[in-house]
Amino acid sequence: MKVQDIMVKEAKSCRPNTNLAAATEIMWTNNCGALPILDGGSKVVGMITDRDICMAVGTRNQAPSEIAVFEVKPKPQEVYTCAPDDDIHAALRTMQTRKVRRLLVVSNEGALRGILCLDDVALNARKRNGISFDDVVETLQTICEHRLLRQAAAA
Repeated sequence: MKVQDIMVKEAKSCRPNTNLAAATEIMWTNNCGALPILDGGSKVVGMITDRDICMAVGTRNQAPSEIAVFEVKPKPQEVYTCAPDDDIHAALRTMQTRKVRRLLVVSNEGALRGILCLDDVALNARKRNGISFDDVVETLQTICEHRLLRQAAAA
């Protein structure tokens, strides 16, 4: 199975100068937890999550409408990506290695084509089309492993 078979193809996005109130509205309206950040065209320069927004608003004495995305996610930002024709298991390995639940799907030129979320992978595991629940659980365990190690060290 390929990434393009299950990725969200109509991924919503924002620009670096978008304010956090507007970014939150896009997420709320489209029921998503992350937005790719695009330059003036369609090239990906970053990603902002609902957690990024909550932490920024919670740690600053400013209204969300007064904080721009670039203030929270300054460039350059490492962005974890995959290609539409990548095998889904290769994308899961990238998620495991990078400890992320989302990958931006980009063309060879870096243009946004969609987003792949671990949630979408889990939903497709039910259909038995090359993805197993074990694949999803293993990926999630690997992503969360750093938390478990910190908890064990603190105990």
